[in-house]
Amino acid sequence: MKTIRIILTVLYTLAAIAVFIVALVSPAFRAVAYAPLRELILPPPEPITLHILYSTEKEAWLDQVLADFETQNPRVDGKPIEFTLTKMGSREIYLSVLEGAQPDVISPASALQIRLLEDLSEAEFGSSIVHASNQADCRSVVHTPLVLVTWAERADVLWGRDPGRNLWKDLQEAAVEPSGWGAYGRPEWGFIKFGHTNPLTSNSGFMTITLMTYDYFGISNGLTADDILSDEGYQEWFLDFENTVIDFGDSTGTYMRDIVAYGPSVYDVVAVYEATAIEQLENAAGRYGELAIYYPPQTIMSDHPFCILDAEWVTGEKRQASTLLIDYLTSPEAQQTAVMEHGFRPVDPSVPLDQSGSPFLREADNGVQIELPSEIDLPPGRVLDTLLNFWNRNITP
Repeated sequence: MKTIRIILTVLYTLAAIAVFIVALVSPAFRAVAYAPLRELILPPPEPITLHILYSTEKEAWLDQVLADFETQNPRVDGKPIEFTLTKMGSREIYLSVLEGAQPDVISPASALQIRLLEDLSEAEFGSSIVHASNQADCRSVVHTPLVLVTWAERADVLWGRDPGRNLWKDLQEAAVEPSGWGAYGRPEWGFIKFGHTNPLTSNSGFMTITLMTYDYFGISNGLTADDILSDEGYQEWFLDFENTVIDFGDSTGTYMRDIVAYGPSVYDVVAVYEATAIEQLENAAGRYGELAIYYPPQTIMSDHPFCILDAEWVTGEKRQASTLLIDYLTSPEAQQTAVMEHGFRPVDPSVPLDQSGSPFLREADNGVQIELPSEIDLPPGRVLDTLLNFWNRNITP
């Protein structure tokens, strides 16, 4: 018996050594190794930590779906995946990368910032650190367009329920009118108060001035830097419009909360994300009248790309882990949560907007619509940078 025990002990020891050696050579073996033996003799695998910079607009959804993702115990070669999340403004994200930050994945609110980083990083580093057209490494995870939110009574006076293609021109004309609402027969309403965020710090403000510019030129593509810098008619129209804005805040959500909390005494019209508007519409009920949502004649999507950086610090394991994450964010489960609980539009066409209980049906009476106007084609990053610099030189927030 003693001999048998010795033989078994030797065999067990040899098996343990074999498991240890195989696990060192192939970390993936750890997941299928005999559990008690594994825990006794194998060191825990080092986790793969992804550093992600992301925009605040999707924080609630991202927190929820990342918690769900982690319950699935995702691994790459037997190594668990961990996250270091840093929320920033969309412009702050790409500027931090240009200034030397080393995230593995970035997710600003829009491809606008990816276009800018693509061009600016090539100029700064000699090659682009991100590639908007590479669907393997850079994918949108949710959508939400820019909308205008206003008080229905005032919208009826200004442009009626269907402003059509003149929405921006009518709003500009009203905003610069010295007599304000008096020119529309309602002098007791005072001046016409329009608000949007600072385009240098907030994506919705950037989207707003981009749509305004496209609308002035009557185009859906082909905007050039020369259009912005050389057309005096555009410059006068644009700057007069922007100089009427009361306050260029840093947060889209703040505008929506303020219009709900304080009513038309603070804002008549604000430019916000559709998802932000949907989130707050019910809170406006019974306060200062009915809020209405209007869609610009051409739209631009806040498409929340998740992009893996093309950088030396992004290892092969980090790239695999990032791909697993993006796959989950675009899965039917995560997309369903985005639609039903957060008012985003899905990137997965199998998730319908018109399903039972959808906020897109629930808020239809306030102007929320499933079908959208056509999207503009974004210009190169250098043209967008020209627009931002023109705004920055001429407008004082």
